[in-house]
Amino acid sequence: MPANRVHELTMVRTRVAKKDPAAIYHLGYQYYYGKCGLQRDMRKSVDLWTESAELEGVGQDEAKAVEFFTKAAMRGHAESRRNLGCFEGGKGGTTNDRAVRHIMISAKMGYTEAIESIKIMFLKGNATKEQYAEALNGYQVVEEMKSHDRDEETWIYKLKRALYPPGQLLIPPHLITFLD
Repeated sequence: MPANRVHELTMVRTRVAKKDPAAIYHLGYQYYYGKCGLQRDMRKSVDLWTESAELEGVGQDEAKAVEFFTKAAMRGHAESRRNLGCFEGGKGGTTNDRAVRHIMISAKMGYTEAIESIKIMFLKGNATKEQYAEALNGYQVVEEMKSHDRDEETWIYKLKRALYPPGQLLIPPHLITFLD
């Protein structure tokens, strides 16, 4: 396990010992997905999430959550798109089609957990074999397109957008006098 993961786990466990609800939730997530070198343990993750919820003391606002997930999904955030699908799927009934569509879009954006979600939906009979295959194919296309250079260029583009918002010059001010 990389040193930064060991350090992360140590910090999280320190905060868990102090009954920090966010840290307890995070540790539950790590157990659920078997991250940070932890063995996958569903029971432990549910216990941790329950403890976190009991400590939190903050009410849940589903309408606000859906609003924020929708805004993020419309801006291309794959995890939020999948979360919308899970929310729709949790309603049951006629919303399963919407749930499948959200999760398929997320999978086609390259979000790994979306593939797991659509697989579970397929195994439970909530998604068709064709839908599962389409999502998996879309995910694989994105994976094949990934490269270190492309990721680096994306990072540089995002940095430029942050430093020089639309409508502003992309030329650093100290070079403007040089160009005149």
